[in-house]
Order: sequence, then structure tokens, then C-alpha cells
Amino acid sequence: MEGYPLDPIAIAIGPIQVHWYGLIIGFGIALGFYLAVKEGDRLGLPKDTFADLLIWAIPIAIISARIYYVLFEWGYYSQHPGDIIKIWNGGIAIHGALIGAVTTTIVFSKMKHISFWKLADIAAPSIILGQAIGRWGNFMNQEAHGGEVTRSFLENLHLPEFIINQMYIDGHYYHPTFLYESIWNFVGFILLLSLRKVNLKRGELFLSYVIWYSIGRFFIEGMRTDSLMLTDSLRIAQVISLVLLATAIAILVIRRRQKKEQLPYNSAVNE
Repeated sequence: MEGYPLDPIAIAIGPIQVHWYGLIIGFGIALGFYLAVKEGDRLGLPKDTFADLLIWAIPIAIISARIYYVLFEWGYYSQHPGDIIKIWNGGIAIHGALIGAVTTTIVFSKMKHISFWKLADIAAPSIILGQAIGRWGNFMNQEAHGGEVTRSFLENLHLPEFIINQMYIDGHYYHPTFLYESIWNFVGFILLLSLRKVNLKRGELFLSYVIWYSIGRFFIEGMRTDSLMLTDSLRIAQVISLVLLATAIAILVIRRRQKKEQLPYNSAVNE
């Protein structure tokens, strides 16, 4: 028996609507910020560093994520320009957000004379946790799902009824790929917390995040039916994931082979 999908609108007061998508994304950012600040304090990062960074990084990342998405869906948005600003309906590309956030962090690190790799390492667990949480915003919007499946398939996964019902869209059930990626990212979060306790060099925690996320995203993206496409058969996110994976591994190997001694993860910020 088919149930009813969850309402994507959390609060509605007259014409004002607050969507679950935005609330969930905001919660992920807030929790990630809290964890990054705590770790930054432990490692001696100057006070308010991440607060100052997020003032710039969050809006730039959101704008970058939206521009990325709109550019690859220009066929639609060129005909519906008014929809470009409607980010509450979804359409924020994670790879676009990463481009904006990393670029902002590079500039910020130069201005504050703090190692980019240090900031990136501290932020890595927060980023992947935020991504794990953020996928539930896609869930509320009934997007980022995979191909058609049967109800019995979903029941055999022992999913809660509310997830099964939410995957019933336009008369069909779909793969909950949002859930697959959320779980993958949460496992990655635990892994990164564990890696902080081993003898990593500066930058390697962030590179580990890139490697882990790219592997999962590549395979999960192949299951989705709403991917941004480069060609009829080539998904943009899979191409970007492969490029990021190869780049992160190459940087990791090159830095390990350099004769110059690399600072450890737990080194003082001003070293």
C-alpha cells in the first residue's frame, strides 16, 4: 500500500515558506562549523578563524554551487530565468560548492598567513558530515534518487516506512541513492576522525576526504537518474570525481616523495 510523501515545506506563514531542504542544509553547516571550531581551538588556530572564513565561504560556495548546476542545465534555465534563484527547490551541485569553498579558503589562507592545508585538514570531517546530512534535504525534495525498483526491493533493505513512502514518486518506487551516499559519507566522517589519530602529514586528511568521497560519488552517481550530463551517456559528477581522485592521489604521492620534511597534522598552526 502506497503512503503519502513528506511535505517539503517545514513552515508556512502566509506567503513565507521555509523548506526542509534549507533547514537541513543549514543544520549540516552549523554542526560542521561547531566541530571545525572545536578542532581548531585544540590545534591553536587563532580565535574566530572559521567564523571569519565562513562569512565568505558559505555564500560563495552556495553561489558557486548554483552557477555550476545552472550552467549544465542551461537548456532549461535559459527558458525559465526566474527559476535560477529558486535554490530552495534543489539544484545545488556539491562539486560546485567545493570549487567555491576551496577557492575562498585558498585566498583566505593567504590573507591570514595560515596554511591552506591546515585549514582544509581541520575542515575535512566537517565537510563530509555536512554532506551526509545535506543528502536528507534531497530526500525531502524527492530528488537525487536512482532508477525504478519495486516496493519489495525497498522492504528487503529493511528501510523505515517513511523512506519507502518518500521513494514513491509519480507512481513508481526508486533507489534511495541519497541514502547510499549519506551512509557512505557518514562512514567517511568516522574514518577521518580515526585518521586524525595516526601519523598523517599536513594536508593528508583533506586529501583522504577527497579520495573517499570521490570513490563513493563515482559509483553512486552511476545509479542516479537525475544526473547532470556532459553527453548522453557521460555524467559530469563521475568525470569530476575521477579527476579529483587522480589529482588527490597524485598530490599525496608527490608530497610523500618530496625530500622536504612535511609537517604532521597536529603541528602548531603557525609552523
